[in-house]
Amino acid sequence: MPREIKKVLVANRGEIATRIIRACKELGIKTVAIYSEADAKSIYVKKADEAYLIPGDPIQAYLNYFRIVDLAKQTKCDAIHPGYGFLSENPEFAEYCVKQGIIFIGPKPEHIALFGDKMAAKKKMRELGVSILPGSDEPISDLKKAKEIASEIGYPVILKAAYGGGGRGMRIVRSESEFETLFQSAYNEAKKFFGKGDVFIEKYVENPRHIEIQIMADKYGNVVHLGERDCSIQRRHQKIVEIARSPSLDEEVKKELYRTSVKAMFKVGYENVGTIEYLVDENNNFYFIEMNTRLQVEHTVTEMVTGIDIVQKMIEIAEGKKLPFLQEDISMRGYAIEFRVNAEDPAKNFAPSVGLITSYHSPGGPGVRVDAAVYKDYVIPPYYDSMIAKLSVWALTWQDVVNRARRALDEFIVRGVPTNLPLLRAIVRDEDFINGKFTTKYIDEKLPTFNLKEQERNIEDLVAAIAGALAAYHRL
Repeated sequence: MPREIKKVLVANRGEIATRIIRACKELGIKTVAIYSEADAKSIYVKKADEAYLIPGDPIQAYLNYFRIVDLAKQTKCDAIHPGYGFLSENPEFAEYCVKQGIIFIGPKPEHIALFGDKMAAKKKMRELGVSILPGSDEPISDLKKAKEIASEIGYPVILKAAYGGGGRGMRIVRSESEFETLFQSAYNEAKKFFGKGDVFIEKYVENPRHIEIQIMADKYGNVVHLGERDCSIQRRHQKIVEIARSPSLDEEVKKELYRTSVKAMFKVGYENVGTIEYLVDENNNFYFIEMNTRLQVEHTVTEMVTGIDIVQKMIEIAEGKKLPFLQEDISMRGYAIEFRVNAEDPAKNFAPSVGLITSYHSPGGPGVRVDAAVYKDYVIPPYYDSMIAKLSVWALTWQDVVNRARRALDEFIVRGVPTNLPLLRAIVRDEDFINGKFTTKYIDEKLPTFNLKEQERNIEDLVAAIAGALAAYHRL
């Protein structure tokens, strides 16, 4: 029988915590927030019905799931939503919630474990008939063995952390002469961030597009897709711009990606939401690369083109409810683009920025959505991811959404710390982007051509002009 959720503990921070709290409020569900000392003045802390300090290490505050589950029980929560990052793809956390009688708002622990193991995930998807890239069948820590596999596959190859993601522990090796150095570098980085340095090796695809399919499934075997997102615009394998729907992907390839993804998730008995990520090469061949068993950062653009609140559906599925729609009921209308606004300086090799935000003005108007974690006088702490806001825009046509993005980015003002807004403004003015032509090489190829300092100077001139006009008005 479905179990009604009346109170949710949000096991996360920043803009995604606010996003989950808003979804719960619309469903009439009370919320409990947790926060570190560094997050005491964060927006989400004030928006939750209750908020509790987790003292001590500012990162461990969001990782100690024994303490988090205990707090959920003490505050009489029915469920926990993990957001993304931190504990969101930790199968032990999900399993512990279940054992303690707390609903985990996400996939089943066994699916989190399966797809969290990249080698097991590749093996399973191959069994289900999904195309994968040639590569190693198990995690590797031995240099000699790794070299042998790379030679068998043929260069170029890519090294990836076997027990983590987000671009950490990832290296492209183009020749045997550089293999040892890059292998050691990948191994050390993976060990630092994920506790294990093991990597796996696969054939590297030149100039691919990074396409992902949003999946939603209930416990009754109903599986649907919510279309695709093009996440090709990346820097160091970290997504910067995400688009729904892809403006350049062949329609037949889209249909096959949809069919393959839904069929695979039906066969494994998947529940809740998930995202299957693929590389699509220059000949429109596609290859499975990984499955994310959580809410994606870029879920906003899918919500904008489908009108479906993904977070609310996660909660309803966790309650045991059936999906309220069939595949034919879902329509994708227009295009949406999400821009990750990061506190980093693109003119100085993307050096991270921390400190006081002295001025903050977010854009608005039709088709504009801002999910933010900051405000004027907010102090960006040094402990967390550099993303401080997400700007998402929607319009009926690709050209219209690009125009809207340009206008919204120009309106977006963050002062006091450097951000990547100059880079985002340069992207939406680039002819290849305007024409929908980009691959995962886009940033590497375009960055040297962008005048980031000039972009920043222009926007500061605009701010000064607005300030001057306001001052003149008040003197009248």
